[in-house]
Amino acid sequence: MLSRQVMKHFRIERPWNQAGYFETERLTQFREDVMAAIMAGHLIAISGPVGVGKTVMINRLQEQITADKKIIVARSLSVDKPRVVLPALITALFLDISGDPDMKVPTQPERRERLLQEAVRKAKKPIALFIDEAHDLHGNTLNGLKRLREVIGAGGGTLSVVLVGHPRLRNDLRRATMEEVGHRTVKFEFSSIGDERREFVSWLLGQCLAERVEPLDVFEDAAQQYLAERLSTPLQFAEHLNRAFADAYRMGADQVTREIVEETISVGFDDLDARLARIGYSPKALADLTDTRLPEIRRFLKGQLDTDRTDELSTLMRKAGLPI
Repeated sequence: MLSRQVMKHFRIERPWNQAGYFETERLTQFREDVMAAIMAGHLIAISGPVGVGKTVMINRLQEQITADKKIIVARSLSVDKPRVVLPALITALFLDISGDPDMKVPTQPERRERLLQEAVRKAKKPIALFIDEAHDLHGNTLNGLKRLREVIGAGGGTLSVVLVGHPRLRNDLRRATMEEVGHRTVKFEFSSIGDERREFVSWLLGQCLAERVEPLDVFEDAAQQYLAERLSTPLQFAEHLNRAFADAYRMGADQVTREIVEETISVGFDDLDARLARIGYSPKALADLTDTRLPEIRRFLKGQLDTDRTDELSTLMRKAGLPI
């Protein structure tokens, strides 16, 4: 976050996260495609790297759905996703369909599912259950969601489940062991900026600078171009704009130059562990994926394993869809 002194010096009126929504024809089409899948009652997976703007996009989509009043939106608000099991998700459905936060949800499975069938049927609208951070859901929970859709369908209702998570979610759904769920899932890859990174930088600056201040007045073109070449997500742009402006202020400059920006790019920005973390693979996730002990994975990420073992682990990760 920029200090008030830095913002005043460069005539920045609002933080980057208050810029608004970078709307493009591609994003409009993306939302329309997701909406069509929801209306059809599909199991849907939307994946994208850390900081790409998935949550902002999903919130915007939910607002659009709520405003249209054709679909009932249900949300899983549980924070500890690895511990979320099917009964918790069914509770979220009951609460949002009924609109009663004090509703007592039955604990006996057979009775609970029958009452849910009836609740969906009485609602007379399709239901869309949104689950963020879904890459942390257990495989058994994903299988349970598939069966739950079938139960609702057998009762005459329509339930769509929208899973939102890191690219690890997409890769997991493609694994042979997840075929029962993965082959029934409509998969979308989300990139809020895509190839329009240069346009995004100018837009972001323009949205946050004071009136009559042009982006080029405080951030030279070569510096904007360099950021666009190196970065890819709104979160990265916000962080490195903060660093660039703060460094320029300390140097007494009135404009951010390419040289200043080059100095602000994080040490280790392109290291393997950083790239894997952005798509949802922590050392523990890598250890689980490769059936390897955590200390060995940490040595692999630091380049401390022998060549043969490094090649072996790299092959396993490539087969799983990781950019090694």
